[in-house]
Amino acid sequence: MPAELNHLAAFVIGVFSTLHCWGMCGGIIGALSLSVPENIRRDRFRQGLMTLGYNLGRIGSYTLAGVFTATLGFVFSSATGHVGHLVLQTLSGVILIFLGLYLGGWFSGMNIIERAGMRVWARLQPVGKLFLPPDRFYKAIIVGAVWGWIPCGLVYSVLLWSAASADPLRGGTYMLAFGLGTLPGMLAAGLAAGRLLTWKHLGLFRKAAGAAVILFGVFILISPHLSGNHQESSPRIHQHE
Repeated sequence: MPAELNHLAAFVIGVFSTLHCWGMCGGIIGALSLSVPENIRRDRFRQGLMTLGYNLGRIGSYTLAGVFTATLGFVFSSATGHVGHLVLQTLSGVILIFLGLYLGGWFSGMNIIERAGMRVWARLQPVGKLFLPPDRFYKAIIVGAVWGWIPCGLVYSVLLWSAASADPLRGGTYMLAFGLGTLPGMLAAGLAAGRLLTWKHLGLFRKAAGAAVILFGVFILISPHLSGNHQESSPRIHQHE
């Protein structure tokens, strides 16, 4: 599958994740926006700059995590050969199907994997507090970078999908594309200080988003059979395209 299609899919998943992000992180970014000094809040430009800083830090953490997990996928595929490629291909499609069910509100089991990140978050959260209030752009970036590691079933699911690329560069850029997809919604949430959270009840949008991601997951699962060349359909082929 062309790498460009995977990057587009990661971006679209990020866009579709907006409602989830408002529900999961909208309160956080609203609280961060309200924690800055009043003189900054009255300046729309400076408030927007702080909000941008939070999100740049968050997306940077996503990208770094994508590089790390894809490196693990590379090690696995190198050790297991062609069988490992097929395992990662299948895992990639299955994860996207469950992710689509999660986005559509039909499945809540993704919350289970959030527990895996609780220990990391417990160690990083105090670091973020050292830079509050985020009254400087660099502070906002650092706070956002810490915030990017908050346990989130949705982010972890996309990370597992990026790991299946078995290519650190691809894994990082997939997570970068995903983060950029979430950026418009999260900027809006920050500037509105959480008022947009009432939109999370748009069930039809959630279901359409979930269905689209499920279809993409199904396509990944059947693409090796459509191409007739299992080796070229493996996640690792991305680095040769």
